[in-house]
Amino acid sequence: MELFANIDGGARGNPGPAAIGVVIRDDQGNLLYEEGSCIGHATNNEAEYRALIRLLEICETNPVIKDSGATVLRVACDSLLIVKQVLGEWKIKEARLRALNLEVQKRKSLLNGITPRIRHVPREENKAADALVNRALDEEENSK
Repeated sequence: MELFANIDGGARGNPGPAAIGVVIRDDQGNLLYEEGSCIGHATNNEAEYRALIRLLEICETNPVIKDSGATVLRVACDSLLIVKQVLGEWKIKEARLRALNLEVQKRKSLLNGITPRIRHVPREENKAADALVNRALDEEENSK
C-alpha cells in the first residue's frame, strides 16, 4: 500500500509570518490527515522544509498512518529547491536550510518500513496543501 502526501509552506513577507500545510491520503484517495498551522517567523524555504519535517513526524507518530501498512510515502512538493536538496542533487548553501535538511534525513530513517519518495509538482497540483497554509496565515492575521 502507498500513501500520498502534499506539503506546502509559505511566508508572508519572506521572511515573515509563516505556515505549513500537510495533506495525507491513502491509495484510494481517502483523506487520512490534514493540518495547516503557523510556525512563527520564517522564510518560504524554511517553511517548506518544516512542512516536510512535520509530515515525517506525523508518519512516525500518528497511529492511523503508522499502522496503515503502507510501505511507500509519495510526497508532492511544489518547491523545486527543497526537492532537489532533499534528493542530494543540489548543494545547500544556507546553514539554516542545511540544519533542516539534516532533520529531514534523520526523520526519514525513523519511519520503520515506510519509504518516502519526494517529487516536484506544479503549484496547480498542490492546491490542498497551499490552501491550508493560507487559511492558517489568515486565521493568525485575523486573530490579532
